[in-house]
Amino acid sequence: MKLIKKIKSPDDLKSLSVEEMNSLSAELREIIVERVSINGGHLAPNLGTVELTLALHYVFNSPVDKIIWDVGHQSYTHKLITGRYEKFETIRKHKGISGFPKIEESVHDAFGTGHSSTSISAALGIIAARDRKNETFKVLAVIGDGAMTSGLAFEGLNHAGHLKKDLIVVLNDNEMSISKNVGALSAYLNRILTGDLYQRFRKQTKSFLEGIPKFGDQVSKLAQKAEETLKGLFLPGILFEELGINYVGPIDGHDIKLMIETFRNIKNSTEPTLVHVITKKGKGYEFSEKDPCIFHGVGPFEIETGSSVSDTSAISYSEIFGMALTELAEKNERVIAISAAMREGTGLECFEKKYPDRFYDVGIAEPHAVTFAAGLAVQGLRPVVAIYSTFLQRGYDEIIHDVCLQNLPVVFAIDRAGIVGEDGPTHQGVFDISYLRHIPNLTVMAPKDDMELKAMLELALKHNGPSAIRYPRGKVSQGSGVRGLASGESPRRQGLEIEIGKAEILKEGSDVALIAIGNVVHPALAAAERLEKDGIKASVINARFIKPLDKELILKIASKTKRIITIEENMIAGGFGSAVLEYLNSTDIPDTKIKILGIPDEFVEQGAQAILRKKYGIDEEGIYQSCRAFLLTPTQVR
Repeated sequence: MKLIKKIKSPDDLKSLSVEEMNSLSAELREIIVERVSINGGHLAPNLGTVELTLALHYVFNSPVDKIIWDVGHQSYTHKLITGRYEKFETIRKHKGISGFPKIEESVHDAFGTGHSSTSISAALGIIAARDRKNETFKVLAVIGDGAMTSGLAFEGLNHAGHLKKDLIVVLNDNEMSISKNVGALSAYLNRILTGDLYQRFRKQTKSFLEGIPKFGDQVSKLAQKAEETLKGLFLPGILFEELGINYVGPIDGHDIKLMIETFRNIKNSTEPTLVHVITKKGKGYEFSEKDPCIFHGVGPFEIETGSSVSDTSAISYSEIFGMALTELAEKNERVIAISAAMREGTGLECFEKKYPDRFYDVGIAEPHAVTFAAGLAVQGLRPVVAIYSTFLQRGYDEIIHDVCLQNLPVVFAIDRAGIVGEDGPTHQGVFDISYLRHIPNLTVMAPKDDMELKAMLELALKHNGPSAIRYPRGKVSQGSGVRGLASGESPRRQGLEIEIGKAEILKEGSDVALIAIGNVVHPALAAAERLEKDGIKASVINARFIKPLDKELILKIASKTKRIITIEENMIAGGFGSAVLEYLNSTDIPDTKIKILGIPDEFVEQGAQAILRKKYGIDEEGIYQSCRAFLLTPTQVR
């Protein structure tokens, strides 16, 4: 019988031997690899934290003790041993368990996560609340080395050092490797520095030295400085010590026995402590060990070969963006590319390879990326900031204060705009139209295909002001001109010219106007073709611009049809349809009826993009049915 079948809760781990825990680790890796190969998901991060997760749950008592997983894309083992093994086959599926910690899913998920670097601040808040309520439990934040590049993580550490609460931060470092000699020395020092004997000696010595008349305080400080100097010879933790946080490590994150010993030693510490754990990202699966970046987040793949089972012939919007920006940078040496730890995800590998001195990866620091770009723009350069829609939310104040207020020519390339899919509500990019369109000076656009994406990027780089281009996750629309882009032809040579604030009429009709933006333009056009067979003549407008609107065309269409349906893959509140409605409300056109299709006032759950678009009625079928219901009487609709 598999060991995992015996683990109904973390308490069941405590009866296992170290050898059994190692066997369980191997089982868990097999389960994770098998399920991610089918469902897709975050593979390498989860393979790297199996032993760490087991050791934490072995020593601490979840759900009484709170374990907070930063980002949460390394929490699959945590889910498997906290009563969700039987449901694990549904992970990331519609109506299944989430790929991230989720409070409503389990009492063991102490805090919902999905964006990085929130764990330390959240953990410190939980501790402060615990103490106000006179409760007693331990709180841990498990954070990766990448997430430590965020200012938010250091804000939390700074506050933790000030409050002197018993926060335990586990730094999961998967970029370092420990040689055997250094590892043995570190483990030895770690046992000494966390042991009860050393801690008692340290406190008693400090008390004794400070009690010496006249000179005690100076001697104590001298002894402390000597101790820190000695630790600094072996341990890379002086930064944390200076922040007022005790540093322990580094220790081998795949040595369960050592980790259990370490966590037991620091469990009852009354001061903030950081435990530095070294892990191997992708451990236990050959292909993810060789290329942990590729296997960080993957779609379905073949276990035997590591090869993707999805269609690799089609090209994604991210790839189109990267190719286009690289091509445009060849003509304009002022073009600079900026990524926030998502070089591969935003398609910028080709740009970095060709122009390494014009590419900046600032780490998980979106606010810094935006203001850094503003600084470049002030000096006459043309920075392009490529960030996922959901992550750009973190730079909102900087967009307003540092870029748009000063009317600087920064280009925001907003990847993964709209419904993203299986990663769920923390990653759906359905807010960017709403949080951008009301900012003065900012031009906001969305292409219907690859050719428009390139044309908009070229336009944005020439525009003397801030601009944003939003485009979806996934492959470009078929037959939309990929061959032309790949051949190096410019948009103008292919007859595509875009003017700021000008929409495109794709189909003429007199009964209703479908005004769509971005990746819902093609479904709207397909729906119009079906409506024509029903005797309904629909105009289809590719809006192209969210801001400024093509007011002249909208006014003309409204006067003609008196019926308008707007379609967007964004929240209805404050979105593109709202902009059209606001404008028409300011005109004198009587009897115009407007229907807005988009995302209602709710967070978008996890699920395949097609399932979610169908749910919200923004696919071809949904647009077709909404239009019929909008125009026809109930009897006619039936």
